[in-house]
Formats: sequence, structure tokens, C-alpha cells
Amino acid sequence: MEKLPAQMTVIGISKPGGPEVLLPETRAVPVPGPGEILVKVMAAGVNRPDIAQRSGAYPPPPGASDLPGLEIAGEVVALGAGASRHKLGDKVMSLVAGGGYAQYCIAQDAQAMAVPPSLSIQQAGAIPETLMTVWHNVFERGGLKPGETLLIHGGSSGIGTMAIQLAKAFGAKVIVTVGSQAKIDACLKLGADRAINYKTEDFVAVVKAETKDAGADLILDMVAGDYVDRNYDAAAINGRIVQIATLNGPKVTVNIAKVMVKRLTHTGSTLRPRSNADKAAMVAAIEAKVMPLLRDGRVKPLMDSSFPLEKAADAHRRMETSEHIGKIVLAV
Repeated sequence: MEKLPAQMTVIGISKPGGPEVLLPETRAVPVPGPGEILVKVMAAGVNRPDIAQRSGAYPPPPGASDLPGLEIAGEVVALGAGASRHKLGDKVMSLVAGGGYAQYCIAQDAQAMAVPPSLSIQQAGAIPETLMTVWHNVFERGGLKPGETLLIHGGSSGIGTMAIQLAKAFGAKVIVTVGSQAKIDACLKLGADRAINYKTEDFVAVVKAETKDAGADLILDMVAGDYVDRNYDAAAINGRIVQIATLNGPKVTVNIAKVMVKRLTHTGSTLRPRSNADKAAMVAAIEAKVMPLLRDGRVKPLMDSSFPLEKAADAHRRMETSEHIGKIVLAV
């Protein structure tokens, strides 16, 4: 193994604000503690929470790095006490609680997954946060079953494009909402049964037409705002709605009688504050259920663009246009 440098380049948040506040800094290379590994980062995924953190709206959980970056892929270069799942030189991809925008990053040994040969290292860097969000919310919380209909808002996002593939692989019907024809084409190519342009079509009416008036069994929503009440209209009897973000705002007005009449369940989750034990359990389930699909090449992240680490501000600008289709990564 090469000798580790003492210092590394990271992208810090100089102050809350726009993409321009993301600036390179020099920091000490971190040392892995018990149950941790140190990863030489080759790719770091860019996610909406990074933008929220940069603007001052999403502080890291206690004890986590103050640097942005929630998912990484790279090479294991140091092991903390008791870290036994991975060995030096292994290529891994991992969810992290922060610190991904850097040349080196600490990961939890139990949350890191081996990179299958079917994926490039950049693809691997685009997987962990997205895959864990989709697995937990669509399958664990949402309980999606074969033959059910899943409605995904934001179908062309990193999360949406992963959710389409997994839901189809597990035998569901998939309807998505997007904002352009290019995004419709991309989602249909990934296997979506119907893609709705929310700017020109009413998703409630389309979902009812596509399900012979039954509605969607499960709705994955990252929009909130006025979508919440419309989701209740689009949902089937005994339908489930899982909230994973609130791009149109968290404060909503709903007709709660719809929940009662249809016996709906509205739940939600965020990944970052979850315990390490919770995250390790999700990884174990993913390794059993989803890794075979990744290894066979049946599921892989749809890649939008890649930026060098020092151009992280441009990666954020790209995400903030909302023109991206799939995942944006930083190449380190």
C-alpha cells in the first residue's frame, strides 16, 4: 500500500449560500476509528441534501463531518479497529453521514459494499444514497408487491431512475411524473409503463385512467406542497404514500377525510439521521435482494454528468437547473 499523505484537498462550505460558497480547503486526512474504514475517494455522488446543507438548511448530524457528500466509491486504504468486512485495496461504495467531497473519507465498515465488476467506479459513486433511499422507502416502508402500481414523482431524478428499475425488476407497474419530453423518453427507456408531463397533464386523472380507476397502490413523493392532497386523490383504497422530500414545501393543507375513506397510510423518512445499526441492516437487505441485480447488470444508475472535485460548484449549478436526468457525480 502507498503511504497515506497527511493532508488532503476537500470541498468545504465557506458560508451558507449559493454554489459559489463551495471552495477547496486543505485538511488532515482522517483516521478511521473502531468499525470504520478510510476510503480513497474516486467518485462522490451529488444529492439534493448537499444543496440544502450548502444553503444552510440541512445541518449534518452530531459527530458527522461538516463537509458535504453522502455517498462515495473508492479504494479502502486504512482499517479501524474491528473493521473486518473489507480489506486494504478493496473497491467499495458506501453511504456516509458527510465528508464525501474529499480525497479521503471515513465510512462505516458495515455500510460499505463491494463494487461489483459490472459497475464503473463513477457508477458506484452514484449508488449508495439513492439505492438505500429507494430500498427503504419503496420496499421496506412502502411494502411494494409484484403486480401493484407505483407512482413516482420526480421520475428522472437519481432516486426516481433507480426506483423505476427496482420496481420493474420486482414486478410492479410504474407510472412517473416528470417535466419534459426528454425526461419522459428517459423514464420509458428505463422501463416505466407511463410517464406523465406534470406541466401539461393532470397526474391524478392519468393514474386513474392507467389503473382502471383503482389508483396507485404506492406513491413515492419528493415534492409535498399541493401534491400531498392530490396524492390522496390518486391513491388506491388501502394505498400508501411515502414522503422522502419536500421540494414544494413541508407545510401542507390536506383533506384528511380522504385518508379515512380510502384507509390510506402516509409515512416518510430521512436517511441521514438514522442510526448506524439501521443503515447496516438496510445494507444487509440490499446485499441479499438487490446486489444480484446490480451484478447481472439488470439495474445500474442512470448517469447524467461528472465534474472534477474542484468543480463541485458547477455540479450544484447543474442540479439546481433541474435539467439533469439521473445522477451527477464528482470525479476525484
